[in-house]
Amino acid sequence: MSASNQAVSHSSMPSSSRSGAKRGVTLALLAFAQLIIALDLNIVFVALPEIGAGLGFSNQTLQWVVSVYTVFTGGFLLFGGRAADLIGQRRMFIFALWLYALSSLVGALAWTPEIIIAARAVQGIGGAFLFPATLSLVNRLFEEGPERNRALAVWGGAGASGLTIGSLAGGFLTAAFGWPSVFYVNVLLAGIAIVAAFLVIPRDPSQHERRSFDLAGALTVTAGATLLVFALAQGPEYGWLSASILWSTGLAVLFLVAFAIIEAKSADPLMPLRLFLNRSLVAGMTITFLYMATFGTLPYFLTVLFQNVQGYSALQTGVAFLVPSVAIATGTQLGARLSTRFSNRSSLIGGMVIGAVGTALMVPATTPDSSYLALAPGLIISGVGQGIVWTAMWIAAASGVRHDEQGVASGMASTTLNVGNAIGLAVLIAVANQHIGGLSGDALRQATTQGMQTAFWIATAGIVLSILVALVSQHRTPNGDVSS
Repeated sequence: MSASNQAVSHSSMPSSSRSGAKRGVTLALLAFAQLIIALDLNIVFVALPEIGAGLGFSNQTLQWVVSVYTVFTGGFLLFGGRAADLIGQRRMFIFALWLYALSSLVGALAWTPEIIIAARAVQGIGGAFLFPATLSLVNRLFEEGPERNRALAVWGGAGASGLTIGSLAGGFLTAAFGWPSVFYVNVLLAGIAIVAAFLVIPRDPSQHERRSFDLAGALTVTAGATLLVFALAQGPEYGWLSASILWSTGLAVLFLVAFAIIEAKSADPLMPLRLFLNRSLVAGMTITFLYMATFGTLPYFLTVLFQNVQGYSALQTGVAFLVPSVAIATGTQLGARLSTRFSNRSSLIGGMVIGAVGTALMVPATTPDSSYLALAPGLIISGVGQGIVWTAMWIAAASGVRHDEQGVASGMASTTLNVGNAIGLAVLIAVANQHIGGLSGDALRQATTQGMQTAFWIATAGIVLSILVALVSQHRTPNGDVSS
């Protein structure tokens, strides 16, 4: 290793001189940022009807308040991860929070559909910068092993809590103060995090080695990923053979092929191809993809079950998600302990087995007349499994990665997370809805739950596939850890 690299690596490592209290406050802030990201995913869902009525959205365009966030987040994750490595993780963390705050303010003040959609697009870019910056800060500031495992468990638990808080807060704020309040709250939360970041997050290490940004790689991968996520997210709505989806898919393939060629020839690539030699990272990326294609689709179907089939209000739906969210948060803590005591591979496999059993248990309780109590055991067991896997897969994705490449590794894993969710939802929604056309009333409710049952079985099969990936893609070292 060169002297400059040694300087960067040394200053990037966790410092023993930093007090335990200071490190605890830093972790609390990083977990708070993760809570903001998760909260923003759900808080807008509950306010959609009021947003549509207040700004004059049509039924065809209202979905873009949600979709545009997903598309731009998925497209910019790798870009954001590499920017954190080259510009600085703390700098990108603060910059992303500023994007969140300003775009949320514009969203709250929006007076036309176009303004709020543009604000949501910028929010998506902010999320794409904030997620890898936050995750790479956790991986840089906490030493690989038990310390990092515990930190990732806290970070993951905050994300699980944010999903439920988003649903509850969205229902309460919209009912009490109107839909703009779901955007104003982001301004407040992001502002608090910005001030705290200057006080508790250590400065980025000095970069003695000059690094280029690989603009061509950044442009091609961002364009390709954005178009791909757009095609996957909007395919069910527009039709898979529609001109816009076919053009988006074709251009996405061209941009991503160009990106691969550029990276292979670049002296300082945006995404060093040698990272794919890290088997732990590749396993983590594969499992994040499968996780969101299976576990990640469950909240959508549960929301449809609670609201459209069983007639829950938005606030009742948020309360219903308390049980699985607490289970997931519990699982994240258990995942850290299992990964530390046994091995990360054992934690991944154990979590997937538990999650598959819980998801299968939800099938018989998914009916129009079923009670919440009948569904609760499956929600709890599946949630614990999800939490265990969530912590373990991020441990895998960070293992054996240099500190100055944690950002791009986080971006790679979170990109597969986002694409996996888009593909999983597209496939399972198509399967679940194939027999509901032209139905209404009780017949529609019955067909909807039958479709959900099929989707849950397919998700269970996908989780079993994840177990096979964990078995074949990682191996034990003599001390029992998972190695690349």
